[in-house]
Formats: sequence, structure tokens, C-alpha cells
Amino acid sequence: MVLGGDLRGARILAASRLIHEGWASQALVSGSGYIYGYHESDLEVDYAVRHGESPDEFVRFPFPANSTREEAHAVVAELRRRHVHKYLVVTSNYHTRRAGRIFRDEGPDLEPHVISSGDANFPVDAWWHYRESRKTLFDEYLKTVANAVGL
Repeated sequence: MVLGGDLRGARILAASRLIHEGWASQALVSGSGYIYGYHESDLEVDYAVRHGESPDEFVRFPFPANSTREEAHAVVAELRRRHVHKYLVVTSNYHTRRAGRIFRDEGPDLEPHVISSGDANFPVDAWWHYRESRKTLFDEYLKTVANAVGL
């Protein structure tokens, strides 16, 4: 499953690579909502198709969400409906720890495996050199603390 929130396409293309490598037959593509009248999952799949991927690789899963927690809640319910017990969560490198924790909390009976898609704007070996990367890390820490205190 591909988490929403990546506006550059790394997550959806990483999911496609995993499909080609035989890790999954399809990817459930979620997203947070509508951007200029289009749902994020539609934009993600269209992006992958423009990059040569088959639309049959993806299952669009549009729903409104304002947080990773809300997204996990909806996705876990959908996975249970589909009788999925083990799944891959594809997200950005800076988001793997928190996303994994949230998905394990939301579906303790399921087995998520978190996969990093990488992020061109968050180089793991030099993030501290870039203002946007530092802001991303700070934001991720804030969200981690907010989750810990139930916000």
C-alpha cells in the first residue's frame, strides 16, 4: 500500500518496483483528499502510468484523511475487508518509523512491513545541509510527540 503525502512520485514508483520484483500483485494507493478537484490517489496512479506503469498494478483508494492515523484507520479496515494479513507500507524515508508504529497500532492483528521510497528532498546522508530537510525532520518529530500524547 502506498501512503499519500508524496507530491513528487517517489512512493508510487517504489511501489511499482516492488510489484515488478514480485513482492505484491497490486498496490492499494491511498491519499489525503482532493487537490484542485482531483483525489491524491488518482494523481498518484496517473503519474505512474505517465512513467510507463500499468494502471492494473494499482487499486485507487480515495477517502478523506487529515493524518497518518486517519489514513491507517481507513487502510487497515480495507485490508481486513480484503482478507489481507501481511502487507507492505511504502512511504518516504523520514516517515518510516512513525508510519510503522501507527499501522501496527491500528492493526495489531496484521503484519505491516514498512518500505522506504527515499525522498530526493531528504537525503539521508546529508539532510542537515538543507533547510527543507531540517524542517521536514522537525515536523516529523512534532508529529511523533503529538501522536505520543494523543493529539
